[in-house]
Amino acid sequence: MESHILVRVLVFSQIFVRFCYANQESFIQCMSSNPSLGYIKKFDFIHSRNSLSYRSLLQSAEQNPRWINSTTSEPELIITPYNAGEIRTAITCSKKHGFQLRIKSGGHDYEGLSYTCKTPYVLVDLVNLRSISIHLEDETAWVQTGATLGELYYNIAQKSKVHAFPAGLCPSVGVGGHISGGGLGTLVRKNGLAADNVIDAYLMNADGEILDRKSMGEDLFWAIRGGGGASFGIILAWRIKLVRVPETVTVFTVKRKLDGEAVELVGKWQHVASRLPENLFIRVVLQHIAGTGEAIFNALFLGNAEELLPLMKMRFPELGVKELDCIEMSWIESAIYFAGFESSSSPEVLLDRIVRYKSSFKAKSDFVQRPLPESALSGIIERLAREDIAFAIMDPFGGKMDEIGESESPFPHRKGNLLNVQYLVKWDGGETTRHVGWIDEVYGFMEGYVSSSPRGAYLNYRDLDLGFGEGAESSYSRGIVWGRKYFKGNFERLVRVKTMADPHNFFRHQQSIPMLLL
Repeated sequence: MESHILVRVLVFSQIFVRFCYANQESFIQCMSSNPSLGYIKKFDFIHSRNSLSYRSLLQSAEQNPRWINSTTSEPELIITPYNAGEIRTAITCSKKHGFQLRIKSGGHDYEGLSYTCKTPYVLVDLVNLRSISIHLEDETAWVQTGATLGELYYNIAQKSKVHAFPAGLCPSVGVGGHISGGGLGTLVRKNGLAADNVIDAYLMNADGEILDRKSMGEDLFWAIRGGGGASFGIILAWRIKLVRVPETVTVFTVKRKLDGEAVELVGKWQHVASRLPENLFIRVVLQHIAGTGEAIFNALFLGNAEELLPLMKMRFPELGVKELDCIEMSWIESAIYFAGFESSSSPEVLLDRIVRYKSSFKAKSDFVQRPLPESALSGIIERLAREDIAFAIMDPFGGKMDEIGESESPFPHRKGNLLNVQYLVKWDGGETTRHVGWIDEVYGFMEGYVSSSPRGAYLNYRDLDLGFGEGAESSYSRGIVWGRKYFKGNFERLVRVKTMADPHNFFRHQQSIPMLLL
């Protein structure tokens, strides 16, 4: 009996492989025969599994090795388009030959959704769509979504010493996904999220039409600024508003052992950090690495050390910040500093798209509305010590975040939230179950201390454990579970926009915005 079953499985597998191969060949023929691309003689942007470039492109996409050799399949083809016409053709041919699409701008999505899929799919890697145009006359920029944050920061600094953009710390993160999920960074208290500073966009829908803010309408423009662009189409470019920064900013990093003193300091920090002047951002990283635990207070002040020191002495004297701790620099140097590069590094390091060290990781997130008691902080520290590489990263809110209404964008975690906390564990090798079990325990332990009804989560720290399953990409009832954690009351509006903008649910993945049940 078992042998018959094995034979049937093998026969099915062979048929499936032949089917996929035939579809792959048909897809390539579809791309090459499209009249709009007739002028191209060499389709060097189409990479099959037989291409020398295929494996390196796939490896560059996989920023979380946890998903390498997972149960999900590899893409049938990787498309690296140079223009909108090639993307449009990829959409047309995918629909014609039954492939799903995955869209990658940087590949840093936590659950690998931009480069994994359980059904045959084509990966559209936007690495070649990375032009950046800075316009200081109106303090705006157009940035294509294949560009990285580091490339954006570098290009701004080449034009101005007093302009910046409020986005994340990791320079190799792709602009497209980062902005469409919200975008937290060191300027969040001064200028809000990256998505709060978007003023226009180009989006290609499932019909291959390119829409700007006016033609897509305010509902869809609202949805892609924090609701996850990949649910609605392919973001081609963002028009962003640059923000002013002083020529001189100040940073400091103060470290303490993970002990009772650290618990007291973090406890005090919680009461202070969200109420400080918006020019001052102090984050806390609780970490345990190779047997050593530290509480790290990491700050950016939009001003000089002479202004910062009396402010710290008055508002947070317990931290004991001294003049020697403070380093004055330009804003672009602070981007290098927070990215973890050596202090002597030139701005060109921000242009490196290659992540030098990749390790498997799993993360979860929470929003904190009441200061965590010592029991919660001690519990986190105790659990961090059980892992080789583990973190609890706390980013303060307040300032500008208190001024933006929770329905002004899909990101609802605004006034009333003291901070966001991310729990993160990293490992090498295949011991996934143990490490994921550890972070599940931390998440369960924190339940009574964080936001509730719903318990909030941050979309850019994507967590499939919040609720998904087979068919979840088209199930409204399943989507409610995770949708309200990410978006609270904004979830229903996102569902309505999705139903209007992509009525055939072409753009979908395990946690894409579901369709309205009609």
